[in-house]
Amino acid sequence: MRRFNNTLLHSKGFVLVGFSEWPKLEMVLFVTISIFYIMTILGNSAIIILSRLDPRLHIPMYFFLANLSFLDLCYTTSIVPQMLVNIQGGQRKISYGGCIAQLFIFLGLGSTECVLLSVMAFDRYVAICQPLHYTVIMHSRLCQQLAAVAWVTGFSNSLVQTVLTFLLPRCGQYQVENFFCEVPAMLQLSCVDTWINEVEMYAAVVIIKVIPVGLILFSYINIVRAVVRIQSSEGRKKAFNTCGSHLLVVVMFYGSAISGYAYMAPKGNSAKLKGKLLALFYGLVTPMLNPLIYTLRNKDVKEAVRKLLEREQEQGWNMA
Repeated sequence: MRRFNNTLLHSKGFVLVGFSEWPKLEMVLFVTISIFYIMTILGNSAIIILSRLDPRLHIPMYFFLANLSFLDLCYTTSIVPQMLVNIQGGQRKISYGGCIAQLFIFLGLGSTECVLLSVMAFDRYVAICQPLHYTVIMHSRLCQQLAAVAWVTGFSNSLVQTVLTFLLPRCGQYQVENFFCEVPAMLQLSCVDTWINEVEMYAAVVIIKVIPVGLILFSYINIVRAVVRIQSSEGRKKAFNTCGSHLLVVVMFYGSAISGYAYMAPKGNSAKLKGKLLALFYGLVTPMLNPLIYTLRNKDVKEAVRKLLEREQEQGWNMA
């Protein structure tokens, strides 16, 4: 097997294969992804702006939602612009340093979202199961600390996995079988046994994904028990609506992310395509849908949007 030294490998960078085996699909994806990316930017930016401008949204739930929206903005931006450039330009190249940065940022943000979603479930648990003590328990300092734990945990996991992944020799292999740099695709380039990395990766999955899922399930089991004890049907409906948006986001994110591991080492073209489409779903579609889900199912957000539009309209009339 032909070997390349590290200097030459670093200068060559990597080739992101992406959807190049399906050129007709690429053209459809280019238009679709561009539209979705614009919607992701507008939707998540709107959530962040609203949570800052409307005093009624200055509560823990919307503090965490603003964190999630900022995270989703960065999450999508870490892969989509590079992907669009590669589809349009056809070269599909990414530098060695760019690949490291992309893997580190994307994995860090994804890991952070896993932890943040469990923190948001805990917030809903306290709001419904301990309503009289909610403001005392979920004070501003605790919210900031919980958000910091999510970010630090996510990027600590990413740092470890990124270092271990790029220490592996690749022996001249530089074609990444995806549209962005990710750990499973990079492990496939290695010319040595990667079992240690795979064990570490699955251990990280347990810590970053399985444990937060367990905490979310624990929170919602207790939430359901508390809601069942509510006497009025209106109160039960309000409680379920409060949690419905978050639960739907959890199902979409974890469902697509965990399913992606079934296609970690695809053999045929069909499996490859499914794996890439799953990665596209949790990397782009879920962040785009999150603000829509929270906006359509949340009266406070819809009211904040209405008031902001009315304020802008009044300012326009005054200027005229």
